[in-house]
Parts: sequence; C-alpha cells; structure tokens
Amino acid sequence: MNFLVEDTIGQYEQLFSMNNNSNRQDYFRYSMMKPFEKMWETINVPLKAKAPNGYDVIMATNMLGYLDVSETDTGKKALEKLKEIQALKTAYNTLDDCIYFMGKNNLSVNADRLRFGMYIADPKKLELQKGYCGFGGIPGFIQVSIYPDSYNIPKIPAVIAHEFHHNIRFSYFDWNHGDVTVGDYIIIEGLAESFAKELYGEELLGPWVTSFDKEELDYSIEVVKDALDVKGFAEVSSYMFGDKISMEQGYKPVGLPSFAGYAVGFQVVQSFMKENNIGIAETTLLETQEINNIDV
Repeated sequence: MNFLVEDTIGQYEQLFSMNNNSNRQDYFRYSMMKPFEKMWETINVPLKAKAPNGYDVIMATNMLGYLDVSETDTGKKALEKLKEIQALKTAYNTLDDCIYFMGKNNLSVNADRLRFGMYIADPKKLELQKGYCGFGGIPGFIQVSIYPDSYNIPKIPAVIAHEFHHNIRFSYFDWNHGDVTVGDYIIIEGLAESFAKELYGEELLGPWVTSFDKEELDYSIEVVKDALDVKGFAEVSSYMFGDKISMEQGYKPVGLPSFAGYAVGFQVVQSFMKENNIGIAETTLLETQEINNIDV
C-alpha cells in the first residue's frame, strides 16, 4: 500500500509567515486541509461554510483540539520542536511499520493510498489527552494533532499505529454514528490500542488507557458492563470519554472518569487475546460480539 506524509512542517512555516488571519484561514482550508477533503466530506464537514461563522473545517478542527491558526507564538514554538525531533520522519517510519505488519498478516485498508497529516494541537484543549490525539476513522486518511513535549514525543508512533488500526478495522466493519453501541466502541478502541501495543510496547500507550489504577478500572468496568447495548453517538460518548468531556460537549454524564471506555476496551481485548491465545491480527477480524466478554 502506498502512503503520503503531508509536509505540514513546510505548510505551517508558510502559514505563520502570513500576517492576515483571513489569509491564514484560507491557506489552512485550501492548502492544508484540501488534500483531506474526501475525509471531511464523509463526516459532513465542508472546507468553508456557506454562511459566515458557520460550521466548517476551521471550526471542526478547533473543536477537535487543533491550534487556532491565529496563535502565532504558541504555533511557532511547537513547530520548532516538531522540526527538531524530525516528527515527519517518525511518522513515515511508523506508517512503514504498520503497512509491513498489515501485509505480513494478510490485512488490508480499503483505499488505494493512505494520506497522513500531523498538525499542531492546542495544549489547553487537549490537556486531558496530554497534548496529543488522532483521527483515523475514514480508511485512506489519518490525522494526528500534537503539542510536542517530553511526555508525548516518545508516544508518537503508538498514536499513529492506533489510528492506522482504525483504518484497518473500518475496512472490514462499517461505522455508523447513529447505530454504534458502547459494546462496539470499546472494542474498536481496545483493538486499536492493542495494535499499538503489539508494534511499540505498552509503555508507549496513551493516557486514555494507562492512567487508571485498579480501583478506578474495576469501577469503570462495572458501569460500562451495564451499558453495552446503549446506542447513539452522543449517548455512547458519555461512556467512552467520561464525565468531564461529556459535560463540555453537552452530553449526559454517567459517573465515569475520563476515557473510561478506552481503558475498559483495552482490558477486554487484552483479556480476550490472552484467554484464546491469539494475536491482534486475528482478533481484528472478529465481530464485536465474539470479543466482548467483559468479565475481565
């Protein structure tokens, strides 16, 4: 499978050289996000809203925690760090690893080519995520946003691998926001994080699965266990993302810590693979119901 890593380092250098914010927004839309237009269209995000201040790619990326294009000082500081650590080279090598693993295990992504972009995150908006996250829900596209620091820089390969696995999983199983259940979602995320562990080790996994002590995890398992059939993206999100993010997004809190669904899903998938003595490649192709024995 072919892949392309966008030169977002060069793009940000160009963007931050512009003095006019309107010009920056247009550059972000039509130069930086245009290559991902098919991805954005799939989730109903236009590059530019028809009405002023309407919902479009600028608003969507801000909501997802990307740094606003007007934030010059913060952006330039992050950009220099990304250049220093050769972040795009890391991305290239990681995608190469993922594609090699995929080919070796007879898996595939339903796309002719995969396009990857790394963007600067707003550290305040992504505080709970420790300054980084990603999106890989549309086969053929992956975006990662990061405000690089000593905690998250070593974890870049694992978050890219996590998003790459979504590309694989959604090439075999449909994803529908309206029909997704808590049971589906925890397995989706548990598989992705298990794929990252397989490639890069547990120490590089994200805070969404590593920041739970046993008591917190056991409690989360009990709450999630009773909600596996809850359906609908807003309702499911409350269980996946926890109360703090749910309240910020206007969802109903259900009494869970941040990213509880991710942590529970990881434990469920890890337990299933251990009990059945199978690896992530084989588990990736199983239905939710085959994996989801939540008595971990």
